[in-house]
Amino acid sequence: MKSLKSFMQRSKSGNQVKLALVGAMALLSMSVAGCADSLSKGGIGGSNVTRVEASELPGPQGQTGEAQGYVYRIGAYDKLIVDVLGIEQLSDRRVTADSSGIITLPVAGPIDLNNLTIAEATERVTQQLRAGHMRNPRVAVNLEESVSRFVTIDGEVEQPGNYPMVGGMTLMRGVAAAKGATDFAKLREVVIHRTVNGQSMIALYDLAAIRRGTYADPILYPNDIVVIGDSPSRRLLQQLVTIAPLFISPLVAVLDNR
Repeated sequence: MKSLKSFMQRSKSGNQVKLALVGAMALLSMSVAGCADSLSKGGIGGSNVTRVEASELPGPQGQTGEAQGYVYRIGAYDKLIVDVLGIEQLSDRRVTADSSGIITLPVAGPIDLNNLTIAEATERVTQQLRAGHMRNPRVAVNLEESVSRFVTIDGEVEQPGNYPMVGGMTLMRGVAAAKGATDFAKLREVVIHRTVNGQSMIALYDLAAIRRGTYADPILYPNDIVVIGDSPSRRLLQQLVTIAPLFISPLVAVLDNR
C-alpha cells in the first residue's frame, strides 16, 4: 500500500514536471515569435534601436557596394611634405595646414588645400606656382601626418585611442593599428558607430567570421567609433543575435537618441 502511494506521488510529481516543461516551451516559443514579430516591425531593444535590412553598414553619404571607399582629404593641422624638383627652397619642405586647411609656400603664397585629395592638392600647388611665374614646376605633395581625420578604436584592444585615418583602412586594419585585440576580447561583439546622412547608425560584427573570409572586412571612415567587446550598443543588439546570427553578414541598426 505504501509503495503504491509512493508511486502515485512520484507519478504526480512527474506529471507536474512535464506540465512545467510544456509550459516553459510554450512561453519560449511565444517569446521568440514575439521577438521575430518585433523584428519585422523594426522595434528592437526598445524605442531607441531599429534594425535595418542591410548586409553592410552604409558610408557617411549612404554609399553601399562598390561605391564604398575612402580617399584621404586634407584638413586642419595636417602635416604635409611639398617637394618641387630643382627648387632648393621648395625641396622636401614640411608645412602644416592652418585651422582652415591653408598652407603657405614661397612664390605660391597661401594655398587653400582644405578637403582636397593628395592628387588635387598637388594640382592646386602646381597651379599656384605657375601663377607665381614658375615655369613647368614638377610638384609632389605627400601626407606626413594626419591630424584632422581619425577613427576611434576602443574596448578590448591593446592600445585604445584615436588613430589617423588613411585611405583603405578597414576594421581589421584599424584593430591592428591598435596593436590587436586582447586575450579577453569577444570577437563576436565588435560594434562600429557611424553617422550616415545625419543619422546615427551602428553595426554589430563577428571579427572571427571576417578573418575566416565569411564576409567582407568593412571599410572605415573618418569619425567612426569602433568598440571591441562589451558596450551599451552591443547590449542593445544582443537579443537579435540568436535570431539573426552574424555568420553571414553584420547586424545593422539605426539609433534614435531623442
